[in-house]
Amino acid sequence: MNPVGILFLLFLLIPLVEIYFLIQVGSVIGAIPTVALVVFTALLGAMLLRLQGLTTLQRTRSALAQGQIPATEMFEGVLLVFAGALLLTPGFVTDTIGFLFLVPPVRKAVIHWFLKKSSISVQRPGGPSRPAGSGPYTIEGEYRREDD
Repeated sequence: MNPVGILFLLFLLIPLVEIYFLIQVGSVIGAIPTVALVVFTALLGAMLLRLQGLTTLQRTRSALAQGQIPATEMFEGVLLVFAGALLLTPGFVTDTIGFLFLVPPVRKAVIHWFLKKSSISVQRPGGPSRPAGSGPYTIEGEYRREDD
């Protein structure tokens, strides 16, 4: 199935599943407590997202200060943005998935799975193309300055 068809199914199925669960929970605990629970999970998610985002930003800055590429931290940032969108979407299924993405071991497992399934590879300096401790290297090339 093409990506547009998958997105269409997701945009159709996710709201239907959310509505189903909201009705089921509402029939057990009532309408007002259900709405309060949805608002509470959104607020709690926003608070935890802020905390995890600041932690990831601090690790990114630390990696940059050490001269490393913060590739894993960048992937974590993307997952945190995705988690935030899920947590702000009203519903219990999206909140559950969003809260799972806030757990660092789950995020790392998702990133590892994604990198394994895709053709993207994350290599630190001193990887296969350049042995560790080989010292500085020179990249030769030409350039031309073009002023506006």
